[in-house]
Amino acid sequence: MKISILCVGRPGRLIADAIVEYERRAGRYWSLEVAEVREERGGKGKSPSVIREEESARLLEKVPAGFEIAALTRDGVAWSSVDLARHLERLAIESRPGIAFLIGGALGLGDTVLARAHRRLSLSAMTLPHELARLVLTEQIYRAGTILRNEPYHKGDR
Repeated sequence: MKISILCVGRPGRLIADAIVEYERRAGRYWSLEVAEVREERGGKGKSPSVIREEESARLLEKVPAGFEIAALTRDGVAWSSVDLARHLERLAIESRPGIAFLIGGALGLGDTVLARAHRRLSLSAMTLPHELARLVLTEQIYRAGTILRNEPYHKGDR
């Protein structure tokens, strides 16, 4: 099963190395693909909703056919690490093509993405910068692999 992480913008220097490290680690367990789309600039009187929709359209263009779409939003459902692992396991057992996690830009995801999403997930009730959300997500995808293989990285209750 494949996992796609689709996000707006590139991570800055401060966090980029950590993201690359966890993407590498997660790639040991999953067929992981990451795509970044251009961040929309707010000039020319563009409203936040227009910016969100333009970025969201670029994200949706990158979703592979047949993939489940999981929109990351603070208003989503909070899953535990084990919940995520079990969901990914279920998708693999059901021979689903994959799942695409969509991370919006500084203004979040547009209504178009939220309407098309099969599920909305929250990494925190707090608002996270999109770069930090990407780091947390990649670490959790790596952790899900270790949980399913019963490896010692995950210290929480199973």
